[in-house]
Amino acid sequence: MIPEHKIQEVLDRVDIVTLVSRHVELKKAGREFKGRCPFHQEKTPSFYVVPEKRFYFCHGCRASGDAVSFIQRYLGKTFQDAVRDLAQEVGIDLEAAQDPGLKERQQVKEATDFAAEHFRSLLWEDGGRAARAYLATRGVTDEVAQGFGLGWAPAEWSLLADRLQKNGMLEWGLKAGLVTKRNSGDGCIDFFRSRLMVPIRAPEGRPIAFGGRLVAAEDGPKYLNSRESRLYNKSETLFGMDQARDEIHKRKTAVLVEGYFDCIGLHQVGVRHAVALCSTNLTAGHLQGLKRAEARDLVLLLDGDSAGLAAVERLAGPLLAAGAPTRVALLPQGDDPDVFARREGTDGVERLLDGAQPLTAYLFATLLPTGKQASFEEKMAALERLKPVTAQVPPGLTRSTLISALAGHFGWMPAQIETSLQYKAPPTPKLAPGPGGYAMASQDVPRPVPKPQAERPPPESECLYVAAVLREPRLLTRDVFRVCDELSHMGLRMVLAQTTSGQGVEEALFEATEVVKRALLEAGRRLSAGGSELEGEFVQVCRDIMVRRIDERLVYIKRATEQTPGAFDLTEETRQLLSERKELLALRKRVLDELRPASSGTGTKAPMQPV
Repeated sequence: MIPEHKIQEVLDRVDIVTLVSRHVELKKAGREFKGRCPFHQEKTPSFYVVPEKRFYFCHGCRASGDAVSFIQRYLGKTFQDAVRDLAQEVGIDLEAAQDPGLKERQQVKEATDFAAEHFRSLLWEDGGRAARAYLATRGVTDEVAQGFGLGWAPAEWSLLADRLQKNGMLEWGLKAGLVTKRNSGDGCIDFFRSRLMVPIRAPEGRPIAFGGRLVAAEDGPKYLNSRESRLYNKSETLFGMDQARDEIHKRKTAVLVEGYFDCIGLHQVGVRHAVALCSTNLTAGHLQGLKRAEARDLVLLLDGDSAGLAAVERLAGPLLAAGAPTRVALLPQGDDPDVFARREGTDGVERLLDGAQPLTAYLFATLLPTGKQASFEEKMAALERLKPVTAQVPPGLTRSTLISALAGHFGWMPAQIETSLQYKAPPTPKLAPGPGGYAMASQDVPRPVPKPQAERPPPESECLYVAAVLREPRLLTRDVFRVCDELSHMGLRMVLAQTTSGQGVEEALFEATEVVKRALLEAGRRLSAGGSELEGEFVQVCRDIMVRRIDERLVYIKRATEQTPGAFDLTEETRQLLSERKELLALRKRVLDELRPASSGTGTKAPMQPV
């Protein structure tokens, strides 16, 4: 654990205005600074930074805290990592009281930072000519190369190892996988040699690993990647996210490719919402990272060869299982993304992305082009290739919808499709010696499958909110306090997101579960048909939800601070909670004043009051 006095020292030294200004455009407003909140979409600035209190607060979404909490929320870091990064920035030593795991993580960080600068500087020296020439053949400009922090690892056996040794960091380099021990004798050799170095960065831009492309040598694999460490987990890391995050946030779309240079090539022509996998598999960690970047739509842009086609099938399972809206952009035969981008430019890539097909439509058309007219053998072969995909989609609405779509394409009954996908040839009986010769072994008895847990019904007031927007989307303009960000039920949030993205009501409800559909149908029956009556009911629901959320937080703050002995014994956390309470009370008053309930003459229905 980091001592509390060290955390306080960090907070005292950090200039919170400078810190926030790196990510938010702030303007002076009296003693405070004002800007648009980075944590929710807004047109009118409601985000304030108060330098005297070293504190930020948003009147719209109620995000608040100090410099550490800002780094946590904006960059997705843990509390410990946020404190450590800020401490390093302001020159505070936190080595004391570190547990061994955290200490090793910090050492790997420092060795990786050192190596990234080592490789970067060598690329632009005389010895990096071969690497720069290779970049030129791939159309990568110096500006883009510098933006991605590209570097060069020369052919020398121990250039990095010697520099790490000189700086007392050799053991750290071993932990980071940057150097390896010699097979004979003492000392270490460099892991990367004769390679163009591509830093793999965390979303905030710090290098955590490397990929190396062999250049001007024939000994070794074409690509060599860092092994995993306490800093780097390839199943949670997407290459280029540090460069793409802002554009993904803006477009709500991410373009997914498989190679580092595919991603770099797309950024080169201005397609800056592209990221690349650091492994061959797409994992829940990758999808969670895309979700944090607010990517609501994914586009697979893969090589136009058999490997690219196979990659779509490989990635389809986790994408369908996660319910991630995905499209597939078809590259011309033999092209890869960076070659296509260099030849066709920004407009060509954008046209290709605009014409992307839905993932399931692409799969069906690829695996069974003639659909119902295909032969029985062709259909069975297509289903065989689909088995690894459908096996990853658990029972539920998504799977049943997928099976129904397959049935329509194949011209079979859904039950037949499901049976064909699940059918396995009976195992060869295992025989065990018995009194009369041989008997079947008993270990093949199937285990019972646990029943799925019942879905939690959505809160009544939230159903009324979403049902009103489904009836009249214009009502969202009356949601001045961003109640849409306060919805707690994920199913309702998904329906609302699809509605606001321009889809019709039927399409928005297509992926919703039966529980959500029934709840929204019931809520819709309790609402007025439209006009001013519906608007009044909507405003009342917004008021109720906001007041309830604020009151819940006020109760928490009361419980957390009521044991405080005295003003002089307040901890920093307690001070922040009390400051937050003051802001919440002001916000509550604003909500009650601005969202006044309609008078009895407006016809607002009594059932609108949430239970």
